[in-house]
Amino acid sequence: MNLISRFSSWLLKTLGWTMHADYPDAEKYVMIVAPHTSNWDFVLGIVASRALKLHAHFMGKHTVFVWPIGWFFRALGGLPVDRRRAENLIQQMADLFTTSDRPILALAPEGTRTKKDHWKTGFYHIARAAKVPIAMAYLDYGKRQVGFGGTFYPGDDIEEVFARIREFYKDRRGKFPEQESLIQIRKE
Repeated sequence: MNLISRFSSWLLKTLGWTMHADYPDAEKYVMIVAPHTSNWDFVLGIVASRALKLHAHFMGKHTVFVWPIGWFFRALGGLPVDRRRAENLIQQMADLFTTSDRPILALAPEGTRTKKDHWKTGFYHIARAAKVPIAMAYLDYGKRQVGFGGTFYPGDDIEEVFARIREFYKDRRGKFPEQESLIQIRKE
């Protein structure tokens, strides 16, 4: 265990958090992280990823990748995304899996810290385009546990995928449970 991993594990334990990880058999995967209800989720997620020795990339608003802090977010694995120019974003993220050795792309499908009536589906489309599995990570403030598992390859039926995800997250609570978004696709 390297120094950063040991320190991160110690910090989580000191703060009263436990970790659980069912590492996937795959070296490349899309990791969804939920529930996402607080700005602290990012900090907790970074510390947990270092404790678990996961070197994940994440997408962030391009506006946070500017001087003087842009270098910091890039060093953490951040990939700036300009949502105003999101053409081919799914393919760009899928290409990451062919151009990198062992990429992990971590995404918060809720997309925001406030309650919505759906999750974004980009993670599903990226995993399908890259032909990689989805791993489900959680920040359970109720049990004070961080972890991941439940890795699976997404099939053609997105409703079936979301049913599986709902089952995995059904007993996991965010910092502000009233702000958790519904785990379903957008109603047309």
